[in-house]
Amino acid sequence: MSAADPLSRPATTVDIVVYPGFKAMEAIGPMSVFEYANVHLRRDGRPDGYDVRIASMRAGQVPSDTLMSLHATRTLDPQALPHTAIVVGARDIHRALAQGGAIVDWVARAAPRLPRLAALCSGAFFLGAAGVLDGKPATTHWSVAERLQAEHPGIAVDADAIFVRAGHVWTSAGVTAGIDLALALVEEDFGKELALQVATDMVVYLKRPGGQSQFSSHLLSERTARPGIRDIQKWILDNLHERLSVAQLAQKAMMSERHFARVFLQEVGLSTQEFIATCRFERARQLLADVALPLKTVAARAGFNGEAQMRRVFQKRMGIAPGQYRERFATTGVAAGRNG
Repeated sequence: MSAADPLSRPATTVDIVVYPGFKAMEAIGPMSVFEYANVHLRRDGRPDGYDVRIASMRAGQVPSDTLMSLHATRTLDPQALPHTAIVVGARDIHRALAQGGAIVDWVARAAPRLPRLAALCSGAFFLGAAGVLDGKPATTHWSVAERLQAEHPGIAVDADAIFVRAGHVWTSAGVTAGIDLALALVEEDFGKELALQVATDMVVYLKRPGGQSQFSSHLLSERTARPGIRDIQKWILDNLHERLSVAQLAQKAMMSERHFARVFLQEVGLSTQEFIATCRFERARQLLADVALPLKTVAARAGFNGEAQMRRVFQKRMGIAPGQYRERFATTGVAAGRNG
């Protein structure tokens, strides 16, 4: 389906697949995107573009991870498929998998015949268990990315991507990234203008400027118990362009190098040098969103010893060069038909 289709086309059926303990926001976010799209289409005198239903292993109320439940009006049936199926994630995805074997079976049988299949956050584990992601790039929430890769080595897991498209199969990062993916589906179906109108209504980015781990160093800082270590982390983030050493940071913290290194590791979960390296990598990714900045400038501002070192780091962490990574930031990528 594309933006060039006639106005009289039937609404795209979208089944949001839930189960006990599903993440409520991952269901509500995409539902809201599709409803806002319908609102704008109606204002333009056009028919609804989406017919959204809740599907589950059995009909009826399905409790989420919050006080809210959703009413499933459809049961999973491989003989009655929607155009688009979206499988949401769960906080305890392995418990959900143990109780949701019927979903794995349905995904395995339905995937070859679904025009579009998506998994949000840890919902990727259902697709992984069904073998749908073998040989494909995919993403999931950063906290379970290593586990997805370990359990399904045939998947090329990109732990930083907000969402990944691999043919007709889509996967997204955690929670609110489901909104990003849904906006990309709207852009694919109706064009960038409608997707941008929906994003504006919802006060979100059409394509947020960064990957999952752009937040990780800041989140690590917020979880740090000692104010002094938080101050050091902030100072590191503000001075990445400088040559930073453990001795320099220990002096600022008014500790011996040995004691500082031990406390930093205990508080942050990373050594000082690991934290600095992560921050430099994240800063480079953020700067790459500005296509006007030469790669040499990006490397300098992120504190790398030149463009060559930055390239080596990107190749090691992402498997791609900085220039290739930059290409992700032009748009959602779906209007031009780019696949993962």
